[in-house]
Amino acid sequence: MKLKTVCAGLAALAISTIAIGTAPSHAEDKKPYTIYLSNNFVGNDWRQQMERVATVSVNKGPLKGRVDLKIENVENTVQAQINSLNNIIRQKPDAILVDAGSDSALNPTIKKACDAGIVVISFDQVVTEPCAYAVASDWDRIPSVMAEWMATQLGGKGNIILDRGLAGAPISAQLQGGYEKVLAKYPDIKVVGYYNGNYALGPEQSGVAALLAANPKIDGIMTQGYGSGAIQALKDAGRPIVPVVGFSYNVAAVTCAQTQGAKCILGSNPAYLSSEAIKLAVDILDTGKKPAERSVSVKGDFVTTDPFESKLYPGTKMIKIAIGENAFPDQAPGLTLPITPDWVEITAAEAAGAK
Repeated sequence: MKLKTVCAGLAALAISTIAIGTAPSHAEDKKPYTIYLSNNFVGNDWRQQMERVATVSVNKGPLKGRVDLKIENVENTVQAQINSLNNIIRQKPDAILVDAGSDSALNPTIKKACDAGIVVISFDQVVTEPCAYAVASDWDRIPSVMAEWMATQLGGKGNIILDRGLAGAPISAQLQGGYEKVLAKYPDIKVVGYYNGNYALGPEQSGVAALLAANPKIDGIMTQGYGSGAIQALKDAGRPIVPVVGFSYNVAAVTCAQTQGAKCILGSNPAYLSSEAIKLAVDILDTGKKPAERSVSVKGDFVTTDPFESKLYPGTKMIKIAIGENAFPDQAPGLTLPITPDWVEITAAEAAGAK
């Protein structure tokens, strides 16, 4: 069983344009498009997986033979990415995909690429330049659904602790605000403590442990990271396993599946955003038509021990956590789930870079 995604923006584009495989002249002459992927750093598991699945997705399935993909990694500074993009523009590729180091500082350079007739798509960390298209996860939907799940698990009452994420990071504030907006509808759910998990296992585990020591009754834990660190803190403290919200790292799914009594929901910022950006670029290049909307929202699935029906976002896809299907003890702990979009089959081993 493979995990799939519902991507409304791309689906609409597919309806309004000619699908890959039935496209006009370029698809027939088989000449591949040259597409560059500009990545501003590779310092975590997600970015490395993002690059691997991009490469896999142009070597199999409907994009096989359609794309000459070139990946350019730069040091984590805005100026380094600007310099790299200027060099890429001089190569006159068909498209440039950008995982950006800044939402605005790259704009003049990106505008230069657009003016040169290059299709530009920013993804993951997107830019504000209007000529570029954006492919990103729905960061309003994700925390809302997970907070709603927690409220359902608790029956609308109980004490919880909440992760503030990484200090100063905009997405951390957005996630925290999303959690709290939904929880505010449940006056009998009390946030009795906050910690900064920094999207890392160590700070998550130590932050939860400190709050467990200070609070004799905790009924739920809402992280912005792995969730598995929170579960380990509960075990170490000899406390009951309570419902946990986290994100869909492999170690989180495996821990939830293998811990007796664990109840978890794991949100997704899929690493295959890169693949979706490539597919969007090919669709645009094949047809010469651009989607009416600048932003495409990728609605990644949730994996959970306890699927439920969201009232805030009806039809949200819930997939039950299962070893061997979406939790892989033999793969890297930092593997991000779901692994593959629905238009190509990317395996766990391919996403993890297994030889």
